[in-house]
Amino acid sequence: MSRPRIVIVGAGFAGYRAARTLARLTRNKADITLLNPTDYFLYLPLLPQVAAGLLEPRRVSVSLAGTLPHVRLVLGEADGIDLDGRTVHYTDPEGDGGTLAYDRLVLAVGSVNKLLPIPGVAEHAHGFRGMPEALYLRDHVTRQMELAAASDDPKSCAARCTFVVVGAGYTGTEVAAHGQLYTDSLVRKQPLREGMRPRWMLIDIAPRVLPELDERLSRTADRVLRRRGVDVRTETSVQEATPTGVRLSDGEFIDTRTLVWCVGVRPDPFVERIGRPLERGRLLVDPYLQVPGHPDVFACGDAAAVPDLEKPGQYTPMTAQHAWRQGKVAAHNVLASLGRGERRVYRHRDMGFTVDLGGAKAAANPFGVPLSGRLADAVTRAYHLAAMPGNRVRVAADWFLDAVLPRQGVQLGLVRSWSVPLDTSSPELARVPGTPGPAGREPDGEAPGKSGQEVSPLPEGPGPVRASEQKSETEKDS
Repeated sequence: MSRPRIVIVGAGFAGYRAARTLARLTRNKADITLLNPTDYFLYLPLLPQVAAGLLEPRRVSVSLAGTLPHVRLVLGEADGIDLDGRTVHYTDPEGDGGTLAYDRLVLAVGSVNKLLPIPGVAEHAHGFRGMPEALYLRDHVTRQMELAAASDDPKSCAARCTFVVVGAGYTGTEVAAHGQLYTDSLVRKQPLREGMRPRWMLIDIAPRVLPELDERLSRTADRVLRRRGVDVRTETSVQEATPTGVRLSDGEFIDTRTLVWCVGVRPDPFVERIGRPLERGRLLVDPYLQVPGHPDVFACGDAAAVPDLEKPGQYTPMTAQHAWRQGKVAAHNVLASLGRGERRVYRHRDMGFTVDLGGAKAAANPFGVPLSGRLADAVTRAYHLAAMPGNRVRVAADWFLDAVLPRQGVQLGLVRSWSVPLDTSSPELARVPGTPGPAGREPDGEAPGKSGQEVSPLPEGPGPVRASEQKSETEKDS
C-alpha cells in the first residue's frame, strides 16, 4: 500500500497540534505536508509582551521545521481547493503557484480581524493578530513617545501620547495593561512636558472589562488598570476614526495618533471559496470534524463550526483552547479514516483561564479557583511555559532580564503603517511594495492624506487556557 498523503493547511493552534500529533502517531509511515505562510507557529497569547518590548519577537515564534519532525513544510497561502480532484492550490511568498495532492486534508486556516461598518476604522486602525502588527505597534508607540517628548506644541504632545484600544476583551485588556507599563518606562528616560503623562484608553460597548469572565475577576482587572492609569470607558463605542483622532458614541472627540482594534475575529474568508455549507462564515463539520459529504476532508480551529456536544444546538467558540484540542482530535480521526484506530467525537471540558496584566499582576481561574495578584501571575507564567511547544528557556530568560534590567525602548523601523492594514486576510504577513492593497492605500508609500507623516491610530497546552487565547472578543468560554 502506498504511503498516504496528508495535507494540513494552516499552522495555528489547530494545524500545529494536528501536524505534531500525526507526526508522532504515523511514525514516518505517511507523507505529511504542512502549508503555511510563515515558517513558525505564533504563540499568540504572548504577543502583547512583544508589543511592549518585554519579549523579543523570536521568543513567541516557534520553528515549524525544528519542532515537527517528519513533516514537510511548504511556504505559501492556499488560494483554491479542488475537492473532487483532491488538490490544494497555493501561492508561495515569491508569487509562484503550486499544487499539493492529498489523500486526507485538514483545513485549519484560522481567523482574521473582525471588521465593523464604522467610518474611518479600516483606514486608520490597526489590528493585533500577527507578528507584523505587534512589531508595528511597538515601533509606532515608541516613535510617538519620542516625538511627544520633543514637541513644543502641548496639543500635539497630548495627542501623540494618547493611545486608544477598542475592545476590552482579553487581547485589548492585555494590550492596554502592558502598553501603559511600556510607555511609563519610556517616560522615565525621556520625560514629557511638565504635567503630561502617557494616556491609554480602553473602550468597549460592554458594561465591564472582560465581560466573558467571572465578575470578581473582571473587577480585579478593572482595578489594576485604573490604578495603573488606564482610562477605562465601558458602555462606549467608536463612531468615527480620522487621521487625527476618534469620535466616541458620547460625542467626545479624542485627539490621538493611535487606534488599536481588538474587537474580535472572524473566520478566514478562504473557507467561503470552498463551496460547502457555512455557519456564520465557518465551515460546517460533524462532531468528528469531518466535512459532510467529503470523508477525506477535516476542518478544525476558528474556521470550523464544530458542534458543541456540551451545549446542544450551539457551536464551540473561536478560542485557542478549542483549536488546540480540536487539532489533536482531527489527527486521530484522520488516522481512523485510514484504518488506524477508532474515531473520536470532539468534547471539551473548560479548565479555566488566565489574563496577564503585566507588572506581576494577573487574573486567573484555574479549574474554577479564582486567583489574582502575584499568585495569579505565577500561575499564568507557569501555564505559558508548559503550553509553549518550544522556546521555553528563552522566554523565561527574557522575563528574568526584564525583572533586573531597564526595558529597551528603540525603534527597529521594520514595519510601516501601510504594510499592516486592518482589512487583510493574512495578518501574519506584512504587505510588501508592489502587492495589491485595500482601496485608498499605496503599497509603495504612506496612505494618502498623511503628508509624509505616519499617522496611525493604529496591533493548549496543558492546564487552563490563557485569556488572550480566547480569540473572539464576542464569543468566549471561560
